[in-house]
Amino acid sequence: MSDNEFHVHGVDALSVVSEHLMSLRSEADVIAFYGTMGAGKTTLIKDLCHRMGVTDEVNSPTFAIVNEYETLEGEPVYHFDFYRIKKLEEAYDIGYENYFYSGNLCLVEWPELIEPLLPERYIRVDILPGTADDERIVRCQVISSTGL
Repeated sequence: MSDNEFHVHGVDALSVVSEHLMSLRSEADVIAFYGTMGAGKTTLIKDLCHRMGVTDEVNSPTFAIVNEYETLEGEPVYHFDFYRIKKLEEAYDIGYENYFYSGNLCLVEWPELIEPLLPERYIRVDILPGTADDERIVRCQVISSTGL
C-alpha cells in the first residue's frame, strides 16, 4: 500500500481519504472520481464536503448535472455528475469551463464521459472493490499532462 492508496473498511474510515484529498487541494482544483455504479463516489464526496465545512445537503446531481455547495468560509464547491451526458456538447452547454477554471473546487463523478475536457492538471481518485464486502481500495494521484 502506497501513500496514495487506502484500504477503507466502512464509511467511518473515509476520513483518512478525505484528509489526504484535502492535503492535495493545492495541487489542482478538479478532483475526478472513477468507479463503477455503487462504488462509493458520492459517499466519499459527502465525507470530503463535510470535512471541508459544507453544511448543505450533499447529493449526487444526476439530473441537474451540477450542484453548488458552500463551505463555512463561504467558498463555493461544485459537484458534477456526468452519468447522463450523451455527448461532450452537453458539458459545453452547462459552461463546464466556467466551473473547472474558476479556481474553486470541482468534484466530478463519471469523469470518463467528459475526459477530453478535464484540465491539464487534476486529481484522479479510483475507487475499487476490496476483498471484503465493506472494503474499498481508493487510489489518489495527481495527473498532469504537462509533465510537471
